[in-house]
Amino acid sequence: MDATDQLLQGFLNLLTVTNLLACFVGSFLGTIVGVLPGVGPAATMTFMLPFTVGMGPETGLIMLTGVWFGSQYGGSTTSILVNIPGEAASVITCIDGYQMTKQGRGGAALAMAAIGSFVAGTIGIVGLQFCAPFLGAAALSFGPAEYLAFMLLAFILLLGLAGESPVKGMVMFGLGFWISAIGLSPMDGVARYSLGSEGLISGIEFVPLAVGLFGVTEILMVSIQTYVPPIMAKVRLRDLYPNRDEVRRSVAPALRGSIIGFFMGLLPGPSTILSTFLSYSVEKKISKTPERFGTGMIEGVVGPESANNSAVMGSMIPLLALGIPFAAPSAILLAGLRMHNVLPGPLLFTDAPRVFWTFIAAMYLANLILLLLNLPFVGLFARIAMTRPAVLMPFVSIVCLVGTYSMRNSFFDVWVMIVSGVVGLLFRRWKFPVAPLIISVVLGPMLEINLRKTLVMFDGSLLPVFGRPLAAVFLAASVMVVGAMAWRAARARALRRSA
Repeated sequence: MDATDQLLQGFLNLLTVTNLLACFVGSFLGTIVGVLPGVGPAATMTFMLPFTVGMGPETGLIMLTGVWFGSQYGGSTTSILVNIPGEAASVITCIDGYQMTKQGRGGAALAMAAIGSFVAGTIGIVGLQFCAPFLGAAALSFGPAEYLAFMLLAFILLLGLAGESPVKGMVMFGLGFWISAIGLSPMDGVARYSLGSEGLISGIEFVPLAVGLFGVTEILMVSIQTYVPPIMAKVRLRDLYPNRDEVRRSVAPALRGSIIGFFMGLLPGPSTILSTFLSYSVEKKISKTPERFGTGMIEGVVGPESANNSAVMGSMIPLLALGIPFAAPSAILLAGLRMHNVLPGPLLFTDAPRVFWTFIAAMYLANLILLLLNLPFVGLFARIAMTRPAVLMPFVSIVCLVGTYSMRNSFFDVWVMIVSGVVGLLFRRWKFPVAPLIISVVLGPMLEINLRKTLVMFDGSLLPVFGRPLAAVFLAASVMVVGAMAWRAARARALRRSA
């Protein structure tokens, strides 16, 4: 069966009440998540993870990805209307989007951001549809040594993007690997770091840990902050029509942003955020009037908004083809698929093609749903953004508690969630990145298994890994990245000394 037939079969599989409802609910919730400042897609996907366990793997993947995809759409609303980014990937949209609102063109900015996101989403889905199976077929030649070398390269790249301090990123990676090692060994069943506790002997579950680090931490952060109600510009439906000049100037930035975002999604790190900054820089550099950026240029809105939507689809390729997440939302999707005994990787396209092609069909539909939601109902989402935290956070707290307890009917998991939330608050205060911890918790068992298989394969030595061509390429790239990071750090120290 060729790709066209499989895609048609995916659309047929999508046409069930459960899948269609999951597609709509995920897209709708994602838009709300994007609109509400501070409530990111990773936190919401974590809340929903326990509730997707009773669904099929396709349904759960559709709903969770719909939240991530939709949050990129919704994040532009408050960025443009209030100058408050609803989602981290929409920070750059504030610069020109809010200026357009002050000039009475906020509606046009919202409309072109939604249309650009639709174009980018479509391009990203097409890229995912063709690239993921190709990469998966190439990855069939990977053995334990190649996976080990590739994961080492991915972790080093993530370390370089772990914020201002790579040392803090390294600490979080180490902590995540240690947490993943608690409980029974995946290969020989030996209990580790259990301290005689029945709760610890089965390991620390991903859901309570993630709910605590994302959800409970967000609740605590909001509770200690002073709430200042935003002043939002009103947008009527007739204000959404852009003029001919704005449409003409938006076409090329939307296409460029789509391509930039898609390829940025293939790289480790917060691709949805980095792609927006890169797109904005490109648009400003090639513009004939770069001095006007920051005063209400439509190119500075459409380009970044297109980039962050395309980056979501790009980041799905290494997740589905290699089974390796490059961002916190990807790690949550991987955890959700594992709960359904579906293992992303090279064999996904032969062992579970129904999951992949139904997901592709659902993303085409979700992209259309998000366009229809974000144009006529922008006023509704704008009013949702005005919701006071005192109203929202009690509801979020109940969802966290019920979702965590329902996983195993265990109060131990509830305590893990609470402790993780408090620790997560300290991480926020001390500026320790949480994404490396979450990714290493998910990938820890996989890294350990491939390391031990490699040691068994080569009689306890890792030196033969350098003799395998593909693994050697990954290791050489790792050395180059470490060298570049060291050179950059030395240069920064030299500049500080000279200053």
